[in-house]
Formats: sequence, structure tokens, C-alpha cells
Amino acid sequence: MTKTVFITGATSGFGMATARRFAAEGWQTIITGRRGERLDALKAELKTPCHAAVMDVTDKAAVNAVVAALPAAFTPIDVLVNNAGLALGLGTADQADITDWETMVETNIMGVLYCTKAILPQMIDNGYGHVVNIGSIAGNWPYPGGNVYGATKAFVRQFSLNLRADLVGKNIHATDIEPGLSETEFSQVRFKGDADKASQVYTDTQPMRPEDIADAVYWAASRPRNVNINRIEMMAGCQAFASFNIVRGLT
Repeated sequence: MTKTVFITGATSGFGMATARRFAAEGWQTIITGRRGERLDALKAELKTPCHAAVMDVTDKAAVNAVVAALPAAFTPIDVLVNNAGLALGLGTADQADITDWETMVETNIMGVLYCTKAILPQMIDNGYGHVVNIGSIAGNWPYPGGNVYGATKAFVRQFSLNLRADLVGKNIHATDIEPGLSETEFSQVRFKGDADKASQVYTDTQPMRPEDIADAVYWAASRPRNVNINRIEMMAGCQAFASFNIVRGLT
């Protein structure tokens, strides 16, 4: 039986790798993102049926319109992967740009809510589904400059658990995948196109690859129905927990 996965932010990084991973397993894909030319290229590459739709997850009306206009062959949706998200800036809370904070909240929180709310009715009607949210270790472990980004990912973690609590009786699973150091366009977006600054994040490291996260997404979504994976926290082999920050000399 053909299964369908709906992926947000499929134009790069985790989302693109996830589309490739599911397609390799025979799933048909619905790929969305803001860059149409990248969606078209990915669609042409995939070997299974694919529907591509340009969509900004922060636009509730656009999300609802895309879901409402899905071809019948691509419904109902079996798995939703809420991947679209971003970090902006690395300044401390007193220095951060409030518009960056607003954009992170709109994308990382509201985008997840809009997509989940738009697609859940299909899953409810079908009596089957799985919502996979892409969180971050930043939602678990604070670091300087992580302020609102980390807070949005903490929301994603708790929302995922609450989805599971609400939907367990309706045969809908929920999972939060929480990656750490991974090399994608993430740092270029965070530093607003400053490639040199972004590259320094990965200097002399072996970060995780998008394919590593895609493997975790697929694994969680392909477990037997008597198994729900609540959360997977992932770190690169070169990464571990930070020590407590102690500032000396304060009175």
C-alpha cells in the first residue's frame, strides 16, 4: 500500500534529505518550501510520485490552501514532517534584534502549528498518522545567544509530547527529532549569508550530515504501530554537554 509523507522546508538540508530517504523506500512525497526552482529540481530527481508546492509555513492561509488543493492521489497524508525552521543571530538577549525573535517564533512555532492543524483532520479521518517534528538540542541545553531559538525548540519538544497525549487514542503517533551540530544551510541563515562566519561553526569538526537526521526521521516513522518514539536527541560524535558557565567577580 502506497504511503505519503508531507515535508516542509524540503528545499535544503534535513528536509531535502528526508524526501530522498522516504522516496528511496517507495513512499510518495509532498515537498514544500519557499524556493520553487529547488522543489522542481528535487521533484525531477525523486523516483516515486512527488507533488511539489511553494509554501511559506508562516502564512496560515497559504498552508491551508496547499493542503486543500492536494491531488486526491496524495491523500490522506500518513506522515507529516514539520522540518521548516531557522535560527537568526547569536547575540545575547539584550543585543538581539526583536524582528529576528519574531521571525523565529513565527517560523519555528506558528509554522509547526499551522501545518499540524491543517493536516491532522486527514489523519483523524483515516484513523492513522504520524507527526514528526524537527526540534533541536537547543531546546534542551541552553547556550549563550540561543535565547529565543532555544525557547522555540523547547516549545516543539513539549508540543510533540502533548500531541501524543491528545492523540494516542486516535492511532496518531508523534515524535520530536532533536539534532545537534549538523552541517546544512542553518548557520548561513543564522548569520544572514555570512559564509565565512558560518563556516567557522564547523572548523575542525565532523558534524552530522542531513542524511543522518533523515535516517532518524524515517526510522521513527517506520516503527511497528505498537511502538511510538517520543523523542530522539542526536549529537555529533565531536559534541557533548557544555560545562556550567561560572562568572567570577560578580557581587
